[in-house]
Amino acid sequence: MSADLTGAQWFKSSRSNGGGECVEVAWLDNGQVGVRDSKNPTGPALVFMPGEWDAFTAGLHDGEFKRPVS
Repeated sequence: MSADLTGAQWFKSSRSNGGGECVEVAWLDNGQVGVRDSKNPTGPALVFMPGEWDAFTAGLHDGEFKRPVS
């Protein structure tokens, strides 16, 4: 999926330590959400539909993506 990222206002998590190795997010038109690597701001970005983003963040909140303990 592609979206016009011109003028997108990118932001980092408030938990970011400022080390430059962060994920940035932007709220886009039509409820879409952009995600990019802060180390490569001119590189590609992932674009999610609102339902996809909501499912992803709900999974994070619920611990769905925790790494298995070995």
